[in-house]
Amino acid sequence: MEVLVAFQRVYYPLLCVVGIPANLFTFYMICFRKCGMSDTAIIYLSCLAIMDTFYLVWVILVDLTLTFWLLQPFWNSNPWCSILGVLQYGSLYSSSWIVVVFTIERYLVLRSTAAKQHFSQAQVTKLTCVAIVLLSHVVSVPLGWINIVSPVNITVDGHNVTLPRCRYRDKAYSTYIVWITTFLSGGIPIVSVIIFNYLIGYHLCRASNLFTKEERRVMHGRSTRGMLRRTVLLLGTVSVTFVVLSLPRFVTYCILRTKYNNESFNRNDYTIPINVAGDLANMLQNLNSTTNFLLYCMVSRCFRRELLHVATCRAKARELGSVLTHTTMRVFSVANHKALPSADPVTVVLTHLKLTE
Repeated sequence: MEVLVAFQRVYYPLLCVVGIPANLFTFYMICFRKCGMSDTAIIYLSCLAIMDTFYLVWVILVDLTLTFWLLQPFWNSNPWCSILGVLQYGSLYSSSWIVVVFTIERYLVLRSTAAKQHFSQAQVTKLTCVAIVLLSHVVSVPLGWINIVSPVNITVDGHNVTLPRCRYRDKAYSTYIVWITTFLSGGIPIVSVIIFNYLIGYHLCRASNLFTKEERRVMHGRSTRGMLRRTVLLLGTVSVTFVVLSLPRFVTYCILRTKYNNESFNRNDYTIPINVAGDLANMLQNLNSTTNFLLYCMVSRCFRRELLHVATCRAKARELGSVLTHTTMRVFSVANHKALPSADPVTVVLTHLKLTE
């Protein structure tokens, strides 16, 4: 299994080199370019990009990259052994629950006019994001209690040396904390995203059935079937991607911290299948922090247009596009656009109607 170790030595630094700039660039694009998103979507997605960046710093760069490249990383001493766990899970909680709350908010906005008026306020969204981040870090405080610095005998260049290591504390309360953490960071968010994405798709399907094909063509100037299919496909893609990248770690972490929950277990012994599965699951989970911007932003035609403008050094675009360009991003960027004086949807829809017996 030396191949797996060698691959991780390259994989995690590469993930930092690609992921951190990608998330920061996404933050810039969302906040400072006109990408056709509502104010609330801008706040949620920019906050998600920042928290994903912190996750990459604390987990990928400081923890995993240093583990594979340094003999004695600085966090193998007090108080970093405890602090790092709080920071890591605080950023993980924040990223997961921003996605969950954003998905729930999109569903409520589509379902209720009152909810749309309430959640469309930028101040409410900012307070929601701040509350998610603060609460996530508060809930992560118990994670600082499950590790302890203890001396470990290791072999270095053929010589046995004793070095302090940040190791899992073999106590009953550690198991309880791990179970709660695993469900809060993986199980519940996975189920919630699947359920509410399904409800959004179901709501869109029902809404489209309220009008005939001819009425939809008059209202939108074209058939909405293609847009609806792309929207439902996006929602399915988001759900499947989130589950595929998160579920393996959820399962392997539960196994590692229950069946193999003891100090004598060697997590670095790759002759044990669960260690190999655990590392592969971690690689998938960590990849999720670099792909969120692709799933939630690159589906927008306005985003791609602004990306082209940035790449070609053109001036900032001033127009939002026609009705958010009718792309699948519309589901995630429901905006309170006021109707133009010359555009009356009622008079457009109710024309050339004939009374039939």
